[in-house]
Amino acid sequence: MTELNFKGKEFVYNHHLSVPFRPLEIHANKGIGEPRLDGNLIIQGDNLHALKALLPVYAGRVDCIFIDPPYNTGNEGWAYNDNVNSPMIKEWLNSNPVGIEDGLRHDKWCAMMWPRLRLLHDLLNDNGSLWVTIDDNEDHLLRQLLDEVFGRDGYITEIAWRHSDSSSNNATQFSQDFNTIFVYSKNEFWVPNFLDNPEKRSHYRNTDNDPKGPWYDGADIQNPAIRPTLQFYYPGPNGNTIKHPPNGWRWSRETMDEKFKTGELRYSPDGTRIIRRTYLADQKGLPPSSFWENVEETGHTRGAKVTLKQVFGDDYASDLFATPKPVQLIKKILALASDKDSLVLDSFAGSGTTAHAVLEANRSDDGNRRFILVEMEDYADRLTAERVRRVIKGYDFKGTQKTELLRERVNWRTLENPNAMTDKVQGIENLRGHEFDRIKKEIKDSELVVTGEKTVTERAEGLGGEFTYCTLGPEVELDKILTGETLPDFAALGSILFHTAINRAFDPATANLDKGYLGSSSGQHVWLIYRPDLEWLKSPEAALTLSKAREFAAAYPEDRHLVFAPARYVSQKLLAEENIAVEFVPLPFALYRIERS
Repeated sequence: MTELNFKGKEFVYNHHLSVPFRPLEIHANKGIGEPRLDGNLIIQGDNLHALKALLPVYAGRVDCIFIDPPYNTGNEGWAYNDNVNSPMIKEWLNSNPVGIEDGLRHDKWCAMMWPRLRLLHDLLNDNGSLWVTIDDNEDHLLRQLLDEVFGRDGYITEIAWRHSDSSSNNATQFSQDFNTIFVYSKNEFWVPNFLDNPEKRSHYRNTDNDPKGPWYDGADIQNPAIRPTLQFYYPGPNGNTIKHPPNGWRWSRETMDEKFKTGELRYSPDGTRIIRRTYLADQKGLPPSSFWENVEETGHTRGAKVTLKQVFGDDYASDLFATPKPVQLIKKILALASDKDSLVLDSFAGSGTTAHAVLEANRSDDGNRRFILVEMEDYADRLTAERVRRVIKGYDFKGTQKTELLRERVNWRTLENPNAMTDKVQGIENLRGHEFDRIKKEIKDSELVVTGEKTVTERAEGLGGEFTYCTLGPEVELDKILTGETLPDFAALGSILFHTAINRAFDPATANLDKGYLGSSSGQHVWLIYRPDLEWLKSPEAALTLSKAREFAAAYPEDRHLVFAPARYVSQKLLAEENIAVEFVPLPFALYRIERS
């Protein structure tokens, strides 16, 4: 596979491994509901550190990742802030923000994205999917980065999403009306949910009252590949034979015989052809297109800004975000990539659209999807989280709630075929009319604008839900714990050690922290002897002894055991002689170099 090279790659290639762990610190007064780290989360902090903080508990557990990273247009003012151990990259920290005149801006962008993609890969479920939006400034480089991190086989598709509801008349060459959405997975056989579209099922009928329900004739009976073993003649009803299609039949002779018995296959009236009946009940939906041009279905940037104005009641939030993503876009992704219990991650959270979409999806199908949002900017609380608070509880809104459903330029060609336009408007009214009190249609500046309007007299209805607001705590530096400089709580240290030892996510539900039990994987159990108390850690009680080893082994006598402890008073040789399947792992601390007072 062709390798992408960029300045600094050798220094950031494994940088994600050197990023220190930082525990999540809960701010109960900023969330909604009971604070919990296994529910909806909004994390304020550098997303590189936040992703590393999530790793011990969420590695391999995220079902759907959506990110909308900086597009590196040169006008966004993003800054490269990673603390990479390289003099060259440390110089980059003094040349922020990254602007249009920066000759290394593409290298810096790749260096910023690389470790984050590596951590996102580790967090993603084996059957999950990653969705990344980008424009033509970096789409070619992003594709190569993703190919390297996920493997070329991890590429699923490239979606063209029309983000603009009208083309720009100010463009000097082409009006860039779409963004790219790359879809990747760890599993090359990942498939999206197939969605049904009743308008595309209208050809299914049940004219003969078939007990299996609506059907249609004419589905393909030819094999999609050339199959010589399926190129046989099939007997007809009148002593004749029916030649196979060019590639061969879709099925073996025996399978075709069975399908004739069930009625799925039958002869044409003249007996010269075989007709296949396809039942609606057997269809799992339609494969989604990679061309998303329908702005009524997937929204557009202008509509997303209108949503922000409605939620906040002023222009501040909509002015801050130049290209917010619409709720409809994320809901479409969730429909394709999640089920009712999926965990969804957005590490470039921005205005909080992903959480809004998850809450709407849960409301619409009574789901229990969870979200994790990460935002590093100072508006994480007052805008990102505040939007989520408002859509959960409802928000003050007096007047008319407007949702733009269509904006299309009217020209002479439109007038030549007015029925096409009126049919489109009628389709919108049929599809979306029930959501609004009225559908307003007007011509403004040579454009037809169709708007759904809903009168709200006091408050917009809340979607319900809860979330916990967190920031990143101090770095957990293992070599400083027993010097007293850093003493994380048991769960924070235990989750890190468990993930380090097993390379799996720590699950508090299966752990027993009171007994020091962290969990198991593949017949190996992990234990930790620790308290966040420096004097206790210096005492003999903190050491692994023969009696403790026997106690640990007795809990699961058929399996192996790994015990983290500051010290031990029993040798590995004695444990082996006693047939105790316990292995001592010394915590990398300078405990016994500390002078005892």
